[in-house]
Amino acid sequence: MPVVGQDLRIRSDIEVSNLSDVGCEREGNEDYFLFIEPQSEEEFQRRGRLVLVADGMGGRNGGEVASRLAAETVRDVFRAGDADDPRAVLIQGFQAAHRAILDLACEAPELQGMGTTCCAAILKRGRMYYAHVGDSRIYLIRGGQVWPLTEDHSLTARMVRDGVLSEEDARNHEHRNVLTAALGIDSDSVAGDFPVEPHGLLAGDIVLLCTDGLHGLVSDEEMAVVLAEQSLTDACRGLVNLAKERGGPDNITVQLLSVKRVET
Repeated sequence: MPVVGQDLRIRSDIEVSNLSDVGCEREGNEDYFLFIEPQSEEEFQRRGRLVLVADGMGGRNGGEVASRLAAETVRDVFRAGDADDPRAVLIQGFQAAHRAILDLACEAPELQGMGTTCCAAILKRGRMYYAHVGDSRIYLIRGGQVWPLTEDHSLTARMVRDGVLSEEDARNHEHRNVLTAALGIDSDSVAGDFPVEPHGLLAGDIVLLCTDGLHGLVSDEEMAVVLAEQSLTDACRGLVNLAKERGGPDNITVQLLSVKRVET
């Protein structure tokens, strides 16, 4: 089951809401979400806060194991890594998670082939450092407009970029769930994206992280409409319900962070 790993205190400069649902066809939930905000003011100023969503894959319980292991490994690196370099923390966390998944799969034959997508962001002093691998996504909603900050590592996304498929055709393509990169795919390094420059945040911004169980069924524009019309908590439920109304064939996970004021 997905778990939110948050400390007791969430500071008043943001509002956080999150929700994960098994969907309409799956028996288990292989998604995992996590939010960390240090209670210590000194640690918070040094490290900021971490938000993460992962979507596991693999036979038996492999997907659930992979997504949880990835989230907990990135969390541990966030707590102990170089607080002065959030991007380096994300790179180190993703690489450590990748290695941990591969190592565990070698030890447990029933888990071989497991892997997970992962998207994560560190919010620190008005800036958002972010990273992703696979097809879980990070969006920024500002002034009612939706800005995708990540590009999927998937076969259909590559075909769209190459001009072979339209975005509409990609939504229904038979290979839409085939990933070209993920944590746990047998490789020495993580083929993820780690933008060099952080994204500046403004009061009123909303950061949305989600798995493909949501964005595969709900358009960017529809996300913006739901967020404009409802509270953050109701928007989480509304987005999940919209995906389920359209069949919900996959697990559905969404995290929302609303910036109330920017701390510098």
